[in-house]
Amino acid sequence: MCGIVGIVSTSNVNQALYDALTVLQHRGQDAAGIVTFQDERFYLRKDNGLVRDVFHTRHMHRLVGNVGIGHVRYPTAGSSSSAESQPFYVNSPYGITLAHNGNLTNADELSRDLFRTDLRHINTNSDSEVLLNVFAHELQKLGKFNPTKDEIFSAVRAVHERCRGAYAVIAMITGHGIVGFRDPHGIRPVCYGERTAEDGRKEYMIASESVALSAAGYTLVRDIAPGEAVYIETDGTLYTEQCAISPRLFPCIFEHVYFARPDSIIDGVSVYKARLRMGETLADKVLRERPDHDIDVVMPIPDTSRTSAMQMAHRLGLKFREGFIKNRYIGRTFIMPGQTMRKKSVRQKLNPIDLEFKGKNVMLVDDSIVRGTTCKEIVQMARDAGARNVYFASAAPPVRYPNVYGIDMPSAGELIAHERTVEEIRAQIGADWLLYQDLDDLVTCVSDVNDKIEGWESSVFTGEYVTGDIDMAYLNRLDEARNDMKRSGGTVAASGDGGIIDLHNDED
Repeated sequence: MCGIVGIVSTSNVNQALYDALTVLQHRGQDAAGIVTFQDERFYLRKDNGLVRDVFHTRHMHRLVGNVGIGHVRYPTAGSSSSAESQPFYVNSPYGITLAHNGNLTNADELSRDLFRTDLRHINTNSDSEVLLNVFAHELQKLGKFNPTKDEIFSAVRAVHERCRGAYAVIAMITGHGIVGFRDPHGIRPVCYGERTAEDGRKEYMIASESVALSAAGYTLVRDIAPGEAVYIETDGTLYTEQCAISPRLFPCIFEHVYFARPDSIIDGVSVYKARLRMGETLADKVLRERPDHDIDVVMPIPDTSRTSAMQMAHRLGLKFREGFIKNRYIGRTFIMPGQTMRKKSVRQKLNPIDLEFKGKNVMLVDDSIVRGTTCKEIVQMARDAGARNVYFASAAPPVRYPNVYGIDMPSAGELIAHERTVEEIRAQIGADWLLYQDLDDLVTCVSDVNDKIEGWESSVFTGEYVTGDIDMAYLNRLDEARNDMKRSGGTVAASGDGGIIDLHNDED
């Protein structure tokens, strides 16, 4: 999962891009990058690490220009040693940089076509570089010195025809502007907003989540529709056009469960309200299954599940307590690469308050259970703190199948719920009672405010993939590629040294 942002402003955008990436840091902690444009040059800084560690004062001073894009990344390959940070750059035509969130399911096929037919070389293992070169090639085929909005939209249409999978994209074209577009199913989120500069001109931002807009003083206009492209020229003129033949809105439901910040609105759905409803439906399931339950207290696993746990306690008329204190300087364990590092980090990240557990029947609430590593450790921590019984509730249904659209769940064998019953999972994590959200209830929680949503990308729960191009052969290849990555130490081809590049050989 990644975060992307692009800005067309009347003044330097470096600080606004930095602030936006900081707000989107929850979407990726492996790498960060910003590229700006001024006087026919791109100025690029990208490297592995958190936003605050990648960009120093000397870098910010040299990221000049009123137009720019940014990216935060976590590695879907499962390794933090990757140097494939974004944005990526290609010099022909015009000079284009691109930031991408998602995953192309036909990246291997496209990579071969780019080399054999389009005569373009791909230098990394990243599907984002593939997508960039497809877009660049389609623009180059038009053969225009100064592309118009119609020609840029035509290139996006060709991207939709060639690329499959999930992609939310922001690309910057030298001297022309930025274009943002979304795959025809709208799987990954992206929206845009506006604000008025002091001189009365409009300024625009495109971002993965609305919270990045509001934090920078922009007003959310709307989400980019599935298949739609938004093109903003460097003078602030904005154009939009639907570029897909048969777009259908099937957004990723896991954004509302886990990834998105609660203060974001995605496709018209408030993440906060959706999580409140998840807590309510969990409480209703408790009352259905165990009307005479003996729960004494409800506790969230910080931070994502706090909203659901609070509402669950309220609905049940129980005490809500913060039983775990989080060390905020440890990253999100779901995003942390490698099972050993992930397991080790749990006790570094969370510390129990013993007096909240001692002698009590505790209901712990988490947003989901993926590999089971974290919740198994947490259940044991609750027992060690003196809990009499430890119950566990997941605001999401069992995660049983791989994700192929940009979430780091490619291997079914790593998922604790794969081919296991709820009782078997309960035994695995060591809880006295395990409660999962029903999928129908989850869909109800997120579906009642936007009638344009035709369905949800919920393949991790159902094994049904909305793009229609995923079969067992594909999943087996993906699993084998992941195993090869582990055997080789988790590294992939590098995509640059991460230094400031103004593409005219200025030195870091």
